[in-house]
Amino acid sequence: MENDSIIGEVSEAIQDTTSVNDMAENIRKITTTPVSDWLPDLVREYVVPFGIKLVVAIIVLILGRWIIKLILKAFRKVMLRRSAEPSLNSFLNSVVSVLLHFILIVSIISILGINTSSLVALLASAGLAIGMALSGTLQNFAGGVMIMLFRPFKVGDFIASQGYEGFVSAIQIFNTVILTPDNKTVILPNGALSTGVVTNFNKETDRRVDWVFSISYGDDYDHAKAVLLRLCDADPRILKEPKPIIELLKMSDSTVDITVRARVKPEDYWGVFFRMNELVYKTFPNEGLHFPFPQMDVHVVKS
Repeated sequence: MENDSIIGEVSEAIQDTTSVNDMAENIRKITTTPVSDWLPDLVREYVVPFGIKLVVAIIVLILGRWIIKLILKAFRKVMLRRSAEPSLNSFLNSVVSVLLHFILIVSIISILGINTSSLVALLASAGLAIGMALSGTLQNFAGGVMIMLFRPFKVGDFIASQGYEGFVSAIQIFNTVILTPDNKTVILPNGALSTGVVTNFNKETDRRVDWVFSISYGDDYDHAKAVLLRLCDADPRILKEPKPIIELLKMSDSTVDITVRARVKPEDYWGVFFRMNELVYKTFPNEGLHFPFPQMDVHVVKS
């Protein structure tokens, strides 16, 4: 048994030596043989086939991008024909675009002769590491899905969240885009929107406008109340039901504060708010009502 083991080791050593010698001999032949003798074979066996694959891959890339554009255009038309909401339309359009481009990339890699099964396994293993590194991005994707399922808001709604407020212009895979009243585009992550506090001003059919107007001590409160009611009734944007509420709020040091609460449609909120402030400022002096200002009575007593 020991002799057989020794013979086997010697045989393997001889084979390794033979293979090394063969490799050295091949290298010597390549370095000593003129380039004109082996270059045509190299071009015919390797360069030409790969060049053909590369040309085909480029053609597939160009056609694939053109086909993807057609598919996305047809998809948008179908969603529009079915009267799908713009928020759902933009979200699904982003998802379909990402999937189609991924399929195109895998197809091109397969045409080039790269083993796609190994690539998929590599992507799967790398995906775990990337997913852990991009946990925030995945959270935003999950948040986008939650927004589309539960629909706390939609495109066109006026919302407030994360210290920003504006009209929702698009709901994408990872982010929601809003346009502020001063014409600034703000991109909010879907993860924060799905788990944080969001105020949707368009969820209800009407919205309450609150004012606080002050008159001086000595002014006629009933007359001021009648003037405010007349101004509310004169504005057609203020809803008649429920009726506006006009009550004495409090009596401060120098002012008598009157609160006015009226209902309007969400889109009329700011217009009504600013217009009423202007009307009160112009109307009160003509009605004998005075705008108070801080004052202090000083009594001087001679000793």
